[in-house]
Amino acid sequence: MASSTRAFDLAVIGCGIVGAACARAGARAGLRTIALDREIACGGATAAGMGHIVVMDGSEAQLVLTHFSRQLWRQLIPELPEAAEYRSCGTLWIAADDEDWELARRKQAWFAARGVAGELLDAQQLTEAEPCLRPGLAGALRVPDDGVLYPPAAAQWLLRQAQNAGAEIRRGVTMTHLNEQAIHLAGGDPIAAGAIIVATGREGPELIPEIPLRPRKGHLLITDRYPDFLRHQLVELGYLRRAHAREESSVSFNLQPRATGQVLIGSSRQYSSNGGVEPAILGQMLARAQTYVPRLRALRGLRAWTGFRAATPDDLPCIGPLPQRPHIYAGLGHEGLGITTSLGTAELLMAQILGSAMPIPAEPYLPARFIAEPGTMEHV
Repeated sequence: MASSTRAFDLAVIGCGIVGAACARAGARAGLRTIALDREIACGGATAAGMGHIVVMDGSEAQLVLTHFSRQLWRQLIPELPEAAEYRSCGTLWIAADDEDWELARRKQAWFAARGVAGELLDAQQLTEAEPCLRPGLAGALRVPDDGVLYPPAAAQWLLRQAQNAGAEIRRGVTMTHLNEQAIHLAGGDPIAAGAIIVATGREGPELIPEIPLRPRKGHLLITDRYPDFLRHQLVELGYLRRAHAREESSVSFNLQPRATGQVLIGSSRQYSSNGGVEPAILGQMLARAQTYVPRLRALRGLRAWTGFRAATPDDLPCIGPLPQRPHIYAGLGHEGLGITTSLGTAELLMAQILGSAMPIPAEPYLPARFIAEPGTMEHV
């Protein structure tokens, strides 16, 4: 390799919240670490997302990863800066009717069997917990240990932690391709690294085309400041069913209280390449939210925006080495859970790179489930 090539133990490509968490973990483990991004740090999906730290149960593997990651976030609460706006507000999974109420009961039992605390609220208790909701709802499952934060500030803090531990951060870098344990740059010398983590979100296929990622667009809207309007993160119980639906577009009720007193309204999912705000989809999303919280009609919206989540075919992220390029590791495909699972992803990748014990089983997230080994038939 050319003498001008700089050598590191770990290179992290992408400085969103997943990449920032990986850079922090690597530097704190004593690895000579560099983190690279072609744009400003903590942009992309990190800047566009809601910041819900939540245990999700779309599958056993999803619950294990989100539960583990939420524990890591809760351990960090005393260290997080005020700018990260972490609030342990809890999540209310809203049951609109008797069918939803039965789903809430099953969800609570499933959570309890796996060590996730949750309590059922009947209709009266729900009204007392969250007066903004309309009358007539059946109840809710309250998950008290969930929280919310401001993702860009949290990611910037993780990057500063990485720098404080010795990591180098480089922005405005264009990566062209990866090979021979090196990152090749446009107009610069390659960077050599013993391990390379690709954490570039929807741009992942540009460097790792083997992983099947598809961008899913989402809309959000934030209101003016209305202190005490909302106490919990509110999510309809049918959220996962709608979020994982395969149709081209769907909307769900998802409402978040911000430390500023603002209310963040979501959410939508679309397979679309159009990055602009679409009034029709935004209107559907708001109408859905207003069926649960009619008083939203009186709130003043300040700004709507969109972002793209990187989705895999099985709704689980790819975390681990590539079978045919084992020095390259994926930290991709988190879709709407990258904020929650960033810390857990970093811990899994560090255990794989360092050869240490896995904090949770890694198999469900390995990229090998999508990539055929040399000499085998293609995976489907």
